[in-house]
Amino acid sequence: MKYVFITGGVVSSLGKGIAAASLGLLLKQRGLKVTIQKFDPYINVDPGTMSPFQHGEVFVTEDGAETDLDLGHYERFIDTDLTQKHSVSTGQIYQAVINREREGGYLGKTVQVIPHITNEIKARIRAVGKADSPPDVIITEIGGTTGDIESQPFLEATRQLRLELGAENCIFIHLTLVPYIRAAKELKTKPTQNSVRQLREIGIQPDILLCRTEVPLNRDIRQKLALFCNVREDAVIEARDVSSIYQVPIQLEKERLDEAVVKLLRIEAPPPDLTEWIQLLKRHNDAESEVSIAVCGKYVHLRDAYKSIIEAFTHAGIHNDVGVQIRWVDAEDLEANDADQILRDVSGILVPGGFGERGIPGKLEAVRYAREQRIPFLGICLGLQSAVIEFARNVCGIEDAGSSEFDISCPNAVIDLMEDQERDGSKGGTMRLGAYSCKIKPGTRAAECYGELEVAERHRHRWEVNNQYREVFEKHGLVISGTSPDDHLVEMIELSDHPFFVAVQFHPELKSRPTKPHPLFKALVKAAKFQAMGSTLDDRSAINS
Repeated sequence: MKYVFITGGVVSSLGKGIAAASLGLLLKQRGLKVTIQKFDPYINVDPGTMSPFQHGEVFVTEDGAETDLDLGHYERFIDTDLTQKHSVSTGQIYQAVINREREGGYLGKTVQVIPHITNEIKARIRAVGKADSPPDVIITEIGGTTGDIESQPFLEATRQLRLELGAENCIFIHLTLVPYIRAAKELKTKPTQNSVRQLREIGIQPDILLCRTEVPLNRDIRQKLALFCNVREDAVIEARDVSSIYQVPIQLEKERLDEAVVKLLRIEAPPPDLTEWIQLLKRHNDAESEVSIAVCGKYVHLRDAYKSIIEAFTHAGIHNDVGVQIRWVDAEDLEANDADQILRDVSGILVPGGFGERGIPGKLEAVRYAREQRIPFLGICLGLQSAVIEFARNVCGIEDAGSSEFDISCPNAVIDLMEDQERDGSKGGTMRLGAYSCKIKPGTRAAECYGELEVAERHRHRWEVNNQYREVFEKHGLVISGTSPDDHLVEMIELSDHPFFVAVQFHPELKSRPTKPHPLFKALVKAAKFQAMGSTLDDRSAINS
């Protein structure tokens, strides 16, 4: 088994996650079995309790792990479902070591960073290779920036692992910034040199430099970096800025990154076949038209909070031959302004998930506008709950309908915890997380979208549609189109007298892939395309055409 460790230097947010995902794709297209893992240096056990404004989106895996958004990039690029083993934080490492110490697992020894913490880290690296179908290559992204005190145990563990495995089985790729000083019209190599020096001081010599830059690296720059950073010239790889993350694998293949990796790891593998990827990118660039879809959310000031939604729209746009222009709408703006002024010229509306009471009136207004103006609509998680509350108030006439999440004494809690759910005061990992089956009602819009009557989708929520009101909802025209297999939980709702009005309790965006857009996003964009052309999707067979 071969190991690739990706580190970062100079500044954060250079794109280690996209680099790891792109390399994974290139190696997979060479016929290799690849998996990717992320080490995060924060002490939180996982990002589940972090503010979206600080950390961005929480990506949920099939088995219910709350992880960093980079795992979404990994899954989308290598088209593989990842697990809890693929997301490791400092908090998890220390929690495991402390628990073992409390149980007497260290036989009275003094527990230290070296070797106990580093041994636990190495065990987590090896764990992802213990599968029924073991990977040929494990790519591990080490979060943070070289020089950060938080990342040092991870770097030390990988240094040890390289000694144990041998240089032919374990390599380091260092992603760094080569800034361009416009006033001097010069690229500067010193930041990269300093970053590599910091790595070498702790015993790690990078094998490949991945140089993020906004202008091309000429040969003089490459030779200088190779000389001062002690790498081969052909191991200095240009990672130039591009307009789409889906261009990155193609660019890195042209730079022969994957060729350098397989050569260093002594792997015999044919060149990558990027035909399908190139065709996808061409369809993306050659889109014949654009549609505008409003995303009415609570965290729109940090786009990374909705990263998977953004990518799911990109995938759906590619397969509908349109570009999707997202209109970011702060839910609180809809509370203070007329919805028609903000939403009048959009062709679709999406209300995403979230937690807490802030912005709920604005989300309800977005739902009302989509329902009354017959604009294609998709609600996700809190978006479904908002749709149910809006329907209860404005169609069923239950004026004080609400959610017990926001008001524990709400007289008509149409959204509530089920009787068999505990009102647990703890936060981390206590929600309904991961993949659950959904039974779809035949003849519904949902059934047309999916083309099947049972699916599994990923969840991240606590509150549910209150079953006491289901009969009232259905009497007034709300279609419950998807439920849990035992019919106990509402999973999907829709309106049959609307061009496209669907809401789901789960997060469909988490399972969308470039080559396999999620059916609901694909259908929403299709409906928005028809809306922009002045027609509707009344012919349901047109959804999947």
